[in-house]
Amino acid sequence: MEEQASTRVPAADAVDASRRTLLAGERTELAWWRTGLAALAVALAVGRVIPGLDHGATRWPYAGVGVCFGLYGIALIGYGSQRRAAVGRALAQGRFPDPPRHAHSALTAAGVLLGLLTVVLILVD
Repeated sequence: MEEQASTRVPAADAVDASRRTLLAGERTELAWWRTGLAALAVALAVGRVIPGLDHGATRWPYAGVGVCFGLYGIALIGYGSQRRAAVGRALAQGRFPDPPRHAHSALTAAGVLLGLLTVVLILVD
């Protein structure tokens, strides 16, 4: 009778996989930060720069959307840091964390809403 192949992973390979996963988590955190910083730049542009180009424009809608982009950027940076910490804790316990679906759904919905608000500002002005 043939012996089945072992599904065990050698210890060195497991350490290497954990290291790669931690480094990937770090790169992903930095990507969340870059995206958050981009949203903060959009906040400044929408809330301050664009209304300043047209002195007759009503400023409050731009300021409101700009503030929302700013909050979105802060949320992205915070989520990226929180997610990296969760991955680190899970790896220390020998497991891989599931991504929180509600957070991704909320961030996606907020991004779509902000995009729609920006389109409305462009069309109305």
